[in-house]
Order: sequence, then structure tokens, then C-alpha cells
Amino acid sequence: MSSFWLTEEQEAIREGVGRVCAQYGDDYWLKTDDTGNFPEDFVADMAAGGWLGVAMPESVGGAGLGLTEAAVMMQTVTQSGAGFSGASAIHLNIFGPMPLVKFGTDAQRDFHLPRIISGQDKMCFAVTEPNSGLDTASLETKAERTNDGYLINGRKIWTTGAQRANKILIIARTTPKDQVAKPHQGLSLFYTDLNRTYIDAKPIPKMGRKAVECNTLFIDNLPVPMDDLVGEEGKGFQYLLHGLNPERVLFAAESVGLGRAALARAATYANERIVFGRPIGQNQGVAHPLAKSWAELEAANLLAFKAAALYDAGRECGAEANAAKYLGAEAGFHACENAVLAHGGMGYAKEYFVERYFREAMLARIAPISREMILNYIAERVLHLPKSY
Repeated sequence: MSSFWLTEEQEAIREGVGRVCAQYGDDYWLKTDDTGNFPEDFVADMAAGGWLGVAMPESVGGAGLGLTEAAVMMQTVTQSGAGFSGASAIHLNIFGPMPLVKFGTDAQRDFHLPRIISGQDKMCFAVTEPNSGLDTASLETKAERTNDGYLINGRKIWTTGAQRANKILIIARTTPKDQVAKPHQGLSLFYTDLNRTYIDAKPIPKMGRKAVECNTLFIDNLPVPMDDLVGEEGKGFQYLLHGLNPERVLFAAESVGLGRAALARAATYANERIVFGRPIGQNQGVAHPLAKSWAELEAANLLAFKAAALYDAGRECGAEANAAKYLGAEAGFHACENAVLAHGGMGYAKEYFVERYFREAMLARIAPISREMILNYIAERVLHLPKSY
């Protein structure tokens, strides 16, 4: 979206994804949230439509499109009312496999990517650890060389989708930290089987998005063949960096979509709910917060799609991608909060759906990076202020 509106192709993506999403109403997503059952039918329909490969190369069965198109698609999902229960069920498929695309061998790409796009293989992404958080350079999980490849030992946390995954993209230290010039060196990336003989995945009870679980992984002597190393040994951290900006943009677009869904429900309710003989939306105390949220969402959306356009053009987009994620998450959260408040007591009731939106909106304020680290990035890289940590 180099202009301020969608192209015909992008509009067709929005409409096509919207048709799939229209088959899954609010009651469907409420049920997944209550039961914790993964939205298998929804994901199968998205895979059947080829949407999981929207940004994958055409040579392996993908659509070969850009981040802009992926953002249009993911925003359509959240805005449909699916929220992060829907978006997170497919989010990892969009840019998660990019290390394989960019740095894998031809054999790895040709074998693995079609299976990811079709949904035949289900992957999870294991980066964060209990003792490192955002300090990826301090990862403790180790991959030690053997005659046949590697043995991986350690723990990972907040690994999404590990209960149903059969493949894992995992980063581990192959050279001790005290033997490398810089802390981020000596980390390697592997795409391998999630072998449950050696990996115990424990779900983490959490605030929202129950249908798409997160896990703590306990990894004990996981054997990894040499062929499952992605790219060069010791360069895993650099490979991860290539996916950071796209993920931030997707989170921004998804958050805006969720906020729009909440705002639409709030506006409808404010028009229909009669108190003291008039619709509550006639009161500025109800109307103004909703109007403010509309403005905030639209502003965040513009920056998100500017960042996507910069990325697709091969230009530097770090500041824009980070700021878009910050603004999108904040605008989405406030829109969901205002939607709950506009509903009054009924906003707390599940039958009006906005309480789920509100709980899910908190996710984008925390993950995949905190607001404070985004502000640190902008302070250092844009304003050239001293590093604070």
C-alpha cells in the first residue's frame, strides 16, 4: 500500500479472507475461548484457500506476495471478530518460516515449505527462555555436536502451539558465550522434528486466547540431524533479526483490526441501548471515547502500512515497524477498553463478546516485545540518545 488505499489485488485478498472468516461467527470464537479447543476448522479452511502461503515463494506453492498483503490478510482476520484467537492460530505460518526461506538449503526449502503452506506440518517457534526474556544473547539452551549432528538440552517458554506441532524452529547456543567475541554470536537455528520422547511441553494457563496455547518446553537430549541446521552454525541470532520487523508490523495490523471489531460492536450497542429515553450514544461521555479510538486506530494503521511498504520496497523500516507495533497495540487496547465501558455492565458479560476482545488486546502490548523496549529502540536509533540498559 504505497498509496493510502488498497490496490485491487489487495482488496481482493481482504474480500477473499473475509469470506472465509464470515463462516466463523462470534459464537464460534467464544466457544474456542471457553473450551480451549484449537480452531482446527478455521485453520484448515485458511490452508485450503492457500492463505498460509501468502508471503511464501511461488516456487514452493506460495503466493509470493509481500508484507503488505500479509498485513491486509491478518487484519481482516482480527477485524472479523476472530481476534487473536483466530490470528494467532495462523500468525506463525506467515513469517515464522522466513529463516528457512532466506537461509535454508534448496533441499530444506523444497521439502519443508510446501508442507507448512498446506498445513501438513505444524510448526512452533522456540526462542524465549525463563532466564533470558528479551535478552536473546543470554540464551542457555545448548546444542552440542555429536557424530550425527547435535544434542539439544534446555528450557523454552511461551512457545505457542507446541501441543499440536510436529516441527520446531529452535535457537540454541552452539558455542559457549565466553568463547565468542560478542554475546549474540555462537547461537544456531534448527528446524527439526518436535520429538515428544525428548521434549515435554507444559501449557501455561493465561489471561486470554485460551484456544491457542503457550507452553514451557523441557528439552532433554533432543537428537537433531546435521541436515536440520538452518544456514551456518553460529549465525542464528542474525537470522532471527530478519523476521523481527515483519512480525511487529503484523501485530500492529492485527491489533488495529481487533480494535475496529470492538469499536463496531460498541457503536452498534450505543445506538441501540436506550437509557433515560435516548440512545446512550447521544451522550458525549459515551461518544467521545469511541470517536477518539477511531482516530487512534486510523493513525496507527497508516504507520503500520507505511512500515509494510518500506519493508516490501527493501528499505529500512525498523523505527516505523516498532512504532507501529507500539501505537497499534495501544490503540487496539484502548478501543477494546472503551467498547467494554460503552456496554456498561454488559461489557463484562461474555454474551456481548467485547470482554474477550479486551483480554486479547493486552497480548499485543506485551508480545513479542514490550512497549518499553520499543521506546528504548526509538530513543537510541532515531533520537540517538545514550543506551539505557
